[in-house]
This record gives sequence, structure tokens and C-alpha cells, in this order.
Amino acid sequence: MAAVKKKLQVIEEEVFISEADQYLFAEGTHYDIYKKLGAHPSVEDGEKGMFFGVWAPNAQSVHVIGSFNDWNEEEHEMKRLGPGGIHALFIPGVEVNELYKFLIRTPDGRKLYKADPFANYAEFRPGNASKTTDLSGFQWTDDSWMKARKDKDYNKEPLAIYECHIGSWMKHQNTPDGFYNYREFADRIVEYLKEMKYTHVELMGIAEYPYDGSWGYQVTGYYAPTSRYGEPKDFMYLMNKLHEHEIGVILDWVPAHFATDEHGLAEFDGQCIFEHPDKRLGEHPDWGTKIFNYGKTEVKNFLIANALFWLKEFHVDGIRVDAVASMLYLDYGKEAGQWVANKYGGNKNLEAIEFFKHMNSVILGTYPGFLTIAEESTAWPMVTGKVEEDGLGFSFKWNMGWMHDFCEYMKLDPLFRKNNHYAMTFAMSYNESENYILPLSHDEVVHLKCSMVNKMPGYSSDKYANLRVGYAYMFGHSGKKLLFMGQDFAQEREWSEERELDWHLLKEPNNKGMHEYVKKLLKLYNKYPCLYEIDNSWAGFEWLNADDAERSTYSFVRRAENGKNNLLFVLNMTPVMREDYKVGVPEKKKYKLVLNSDEVIFGGSGSEIPEELTAIKEKVNYKDFSITFDLPAYGVAVFVF
Repeated sequence: MAAVKKKLQVIEEEVFISEADQYLFAEGTHYDIYKKLGAHPSVEDGEKGMFFGVWAPNAQSVHVIGSFNDWNEEEHEMKRLGPGGIHALFIPGVEVNELYKFLIRTPDGRKLYKADPFANYAEFRPGNASKTTDLSGFQWTDDSWMKARKDKDYNKEPLAIYECHIGSWMKHQNTPDGFYNYREFADRIVEYLKEMKYTHVELMGIAEYPYDGSWGYQVTGYYAPTSRYGEPKDFMYLMNKLHEHEIGVILDWVPAHFATDEHGLAEFDGQCIFEHPDKRLGEHPDWGTKIFNYGKTEVKNFLIANALFWLKEFHVDGIRVDAVASMLYLDYGKEAGQWVANKYGGNKNLEAIEFFKHMNSVILGTYPGFLTIAEESTAWPMVTGKVEEDGLGFSFKWNMGWMHDFCEYMKLDPLFRKNNHYAMTFAMSYNESENYILPLSHDEVVHLKCSMVNKMPGYSSDKYANLRVGYAYMFGHSGKKLLFMGQDFAQEREWSEERELDWHLLKEPNNKGMHEYVKKLLKLYNKYPCLYEIDNSWAGFEWLNADDAERSTYSFVRRAENGKNNLLFVLNMTPVMREDYKVGVPEKKKYKLVLNSDEVIFGGSGSEIPEELTAIKEKVNYKDFSITFDLPAYGVAVFVF
């Protein structure tokens, strides 16, 4: 009996690649291929070691070289398994934390030293070898979160995202890089997110990448959490900790392009197997990166399986897909002669469209509650539309149009805002077309664009007051919310990946006030369903006065499904107090103040607004009832009714 148990254990631990595995990968539907390709602890004939698998269809031969064989280029030749180009080898005695690469010999005699495309761990940069590891055995304790996630409909749930770059959020002093380990970061970030009431954190730069200055958007190791912050199980600890505290995790995911470093995916086996061989289709001239070949089944499999890998192995709750527009348009960022039209003569990338439909169908069809979010900067239709209705199938789309209009308007001198009044109302005219997230991301506070607070006009106190009214507009507007780290306390410098956030500013009155203010906005956002449960319909939003351009004021109502605890927003975008300001209101009710942005605790001047106002029968702005109060300069008043 003991012998039988031992044999069963050996079978369970043995990794091999079957003909069925090869067939499904060639078909583009082997969604667990990452369990076969790469490096995995295995047992053969009772001996422990490591099983290696790699896809290199054009290679003359492939050898595994590494620290376990003194980088011997002849000792461990892999076996070509079939016509699909997969090579495999079991090497006894290889343990975890060994460095390795694939030595690929091309038919024309070149030797290429490549990192493993499916590696789960990588050497700390500037080294670029892959590293053996074992993902099994972590004790997850997030069952309640994972079970509840299946029933989530985030169109009707609060979604307040904190975009974060681990390496520069907070640093250790007097160490070479100052990086927090995933576990250290977990303990600190959980405390912060819970205090502020964010529902999710979006992590930049998790998949392995060689160059810090790319922020993780030029990837070489799609299946490896970056070793900058620890080992894969340290990243599991971070995920588990966040879930234990009911905080979701979204990863930035980059299927649009990849790094050209010699050890990476580019011309992997001497030919272009991940990228398109035609440079007009396979390269981004502005970015200096390679474009995936979305028409190739194995490449689509590599990417879709990668998204599922993060979901299944690390319990990730969503992916924010970077640079979607660059995938959808063949001429994106290219001049005449640098791109090739599709078979119909147009500029749509038909293969990328099919890829997105395939990806979203597989992922969201199998894992409800998971989020796929498109960073798409054009007016491409139905990004969040259903695949069966010819949509791309994403859960949400970043509203880049709203972001652009918002930033351009808020940068204006208040004197000129009246001439651009409708820039702030335009987004509601197309709000029903998609499920939107309103992003103020890292892209808005780099490359001489200024920090959010320094985009604002006026003297220092004016800048902070402007930002307070701007943030209130964002939180009141239809759409889920995203803020980049540092924006919630009005960091004054642009963001840099080389230094930590300016946490010392929290000792300054204006920054401390802004921090308290954003905390209040997040608390209101989570408390009142009217702010999140009807985000993509006019049923949840009503303009009361969108036309007061002369005074640069706006008023609107956010409505809940049950009609209870609706919120009235009144905003003043100028430094002039509006005395006896009349607001037409929808009902003859009592309106109770829940937010006055000019309170001293928020850094305001302390102007008072009555705690409660009763509507009177006086027609204002086509409404039969109205309330009247003094609206502070750069002031926001929010009432519940």
C-alpha cells in the first residue's frame, strides 16, 4: 500500500508535455500552458529535479545552461518533441533558486542566450538570467474574498482605485535601491488603503522588466513577478494580505509590445516568433519596442494564458490593459510607409480585435467578478460592449476624454473658464456609451506635465482650493475613480521612479488638509450608493444647472436606484464667493450638508454653509423648488436628500 501511495505521489509531481499539450498550444487554446513550458519541479523515476520546456520552432538545437552545470553549453540538450517546435528536458538534481538560460543555436550558426519566456522568477537586474522556483505550497487564507468576488458586479459596486508603483511609494533610506520587499510593502500599504477607503490598488510594473525607467511597460518576463521586491511567494503574501483586508488588486498588463533586449522575446529563436516579421507590423518606431503578432495562435495563447496565470496562481482581481489603442490601429504612432493596411484596406488591426474578443470571452466567461480594463484613448466603439454584439468585451474603459478635458479646464485661469465651460459637461454626453473609469494616473504627472496641484492656476492657496473643487467634481461625476499615488495629498513635485513620495508634506497644512479632504471624498463615495450603482445611465445623474458659464458654477444630482439618499453637488470654479446663490432642486425636501470643501480641516478659509436647508417653492433653472446659500470661492457644497 505504501508503495502504491509513493508511486501516486511521483505521478502527481511529474511534469511532461503530451501530444495533446502540443496540439492545444498550436491551436491557441492551451490556457494552462504555463504549467508545462518554463521550469517546474518534477520527478522522474523517483529522482527529483527540474523539467524545462520552451517553444523555439526555428532552432537547430536548444540547450539548458545554468549555475547547476557551470553554464556548460554542451551538457543538457533539449529534445524536440514534435513539429510545433516545443523542446523539453528533465534535469535531475536541479533545485530552486538556480540561474539558467536557454542556449539556442540557429540554423545559420548563431548562438542566442535567452531568458525563459515562461520563467516564474528572474535574476535581480542588471542580471537577466531566469531563476528556478516553486510556486506550490503557499498557504492562501483569502477564501472568503475569492468566493465573494465571483458574485461581484462592479457596475453596481464602489470602485476607487489607488494606482501605485511599489519601488517609489516608500523607500528604505541608506540602501542601494531602497526597495521595500513585497511583504514589507504589504503591511504598510494595507494600513494606508484602509485608512483612505480605497477599494482597490493598481500595481505598476509587476511582470519582470530590465529598465527601471520604463516603469514596467517594456516587459521581458511576462510570467515572473519582478525580483526587485522579492520572490514569487512574497508577492503571494502581498496578494493574500490585501485580500484579507478586502482590498482588490489590479495589475498593469502590457500585451501591446515588449522590450527588444537581447535576452528577451525579440527574435527569440533567431526568427520573429513572438513579433510580426514585417517591421511595419512588428515594431513601434516611437517606442523602440516589438509588437506581438496577434494573428499567430501560439502568441495569442502565450498572452491569454498569461492573464489567466496571474488570476489563478496569484489571485489577481483584474488587469488594466495598457496601450489598447496602439493595438487596435495599424497606423498608431506611424507615418505613411510605416504601416500596412488590413485586407479591406483599412487601419483596423483585425487580428488584435479578435484577440481581445477571445481573451475577454475566455476570462470573463470563466471567472465572473474579474476585471479587464482598457486604457483606450480614442472613440473606438463598444470597448465594453458584449462580444456577441461585436463589442470588445472589456469590463471598463479608462475615460481618457474626460481626463483630457478635466485637466485642460482646471489649468485655465478662472477668468477664462467661462469660455470653456462646456469642456466639463461634455463627458456626460457620451457617458452611456461605455462603462467608464475616470483616471488621474501617473501619465498626468510626468514629463513636464506638472503635478496635479501645480497644474492649478493662482497662488499656493488657490492651487489647493482649485484641486479640492476639481476632485469633488471627479467624485461626483459618473464613472469609477482612479488616483495615482501622491495625488491624494497633493504632492507638489512630478513623480519620479527614482525617489519615494514626498511624505514629509503631510506635515504641511495644505497637504494635510488635502489628505483629509480626499479621505472624506472616499468615505462619501463608499457610503452613498448613488455615487456608484448607476454610473452608465442618465438614471443616475441629472444636471440641475450645466449652463452657468458666466459664473463658472455647476450643479447636479446623483441618484440611487431606490431613490433614497441622493446627493446634490454645487461647485464654484472661481475665486469669487457667490452670495445668496440659488440652486434649483428637484424636490421640496430638507437638504443636509455632508461636505463643505472650505472647512479649515481641509485647508480652506472656514466659510460656513448651513447644516440643513429646506427647499422653498421658487422656480430656478426649470425646477419648481430651490435652496439659497453663500457658495464659497472655489467652494464645493454637497447635500444629501
